[in-house]
Amino acid sequence: MEELVQRVMRALGVDAETAQSAIRAVFSFLNREGPEAEMAKLVAAIDGAEDYVGPTPDQDAVTLGGLGGLMGGGIMEILGELQSLGLDIGQIQTLGEEIFGFAREKVGTETTDKLVRGTPGLSQFL
Repeated sequence: MEELVQRVMRALGVDAETAQSAIRAVFSFLNREGPEAEMAKLVAAIDGAEDYVGPTPDQDAVTLGGLGGLMGGGIMEILGELQSLGLDIGQIQTLGEEIFGFAREKVGTETTDKLVRGTPGLSQFL
C-alpha cells in the first residue's frame, strides 16, 4: 500500500494522511458497492490493503452539505467524503486514475474493469 500512498501523494499534491484517507474511502466504497469477487482479488493482491477496507465514518453531515444521504448515498456519498478531505473534482478524478491504474498493475485489466463496471455510478467518473 505504501507504493499507492506515495503515488497518490505525488499525483494529488497532498500529505500522507490525506492520501491514506482518500484511498481508505475509495477502497471502503468499493468493498460496500462493488462486486465482491473482484474486490477480494484486489485486496489479496496488495500487501496491507485489508487495512484500507472497512466501514467509514458516517459522512451524512458533511456529504455535499448533507445532500448525499438524501440522494441515497452510493457514488454521491463517496464524492462528498472525498470533498470533505479537501479534494476537488480534478483531484478526485486523478485519485481514481491512480487507484485503478495501480489495480490494473496488481490484478490485471479484466478484473479491474469488472470492478469498475460492477460498481454503480463509478464508470462515469473515470
